[in-house]
Amino acid sequence: MQPIEQLNIHLVDDDLFTAALYGKHLKGLGYERVTLFHDGVQCLEWLDREPDVIFLDHQMEPWNGVEVLKRIKRNSPHVHVVLLSGQEDVKVAVDALKYGAFDYVVKGDGDLERIKVVLDKIIQVRALLTKEKRSLKGRIARAIAGNAAMF
Repeated sequence: MQPIEQLNIHLVDDDLFTAALYGKHLKGLGYERVTLFHDGVQCLEWLDREPDVIFLDHQMEPWNGVEVLKRIKRNSPHVHVVLLSGQEDVKVAVDALKYGAFDYVVKGDGDLERIKVVLDKIIQVRALLTKEKRSLKGRIARAIAGNAAMF
C-alpha cells in the first residue's frame, strides 16, 4: 500500500457523534492530522494552523457552512473546503461551489466512501499544482539566466 500524503485536515460539525465518526474514518484512512471543531467560529480562530482541507457541516450555528466558507476563502483561499450537508439541496450545493468549495458531500449512505474519493481528488490536484509551480519556477529561472547572459 502506497503511503498517503499527510494532509492537515479540519473537520467542523456541531453534531459530536457525526464529528467523531468522520474523524475516526479519516484516521482509519491513514490521515493522522485531523482536528475536530464544533462550530465555524472555532475553525476560523484556528486558520493560522494552515489546514490543507476543511470538511465543513452546513447546518450549524451561529453561521451556516456557506457563511463560514466565505470567511475561510477570504482569509485562506488556498484551503480545499468540502461542504457536508444532511440534505441534498441544489441551491446550497451551487452556492458552496460558487463561493469556492472544492466539493459538496451529502451525509448518509455512501458519504464515507465519497469523502475518500474527494480526498483522493484533492491529492491529485495538489500534485498537479506542485508540478506546475516547479515547471513555472524552472521557466522563470531559465528566462532570467538567458536575460542575464545578454548583459
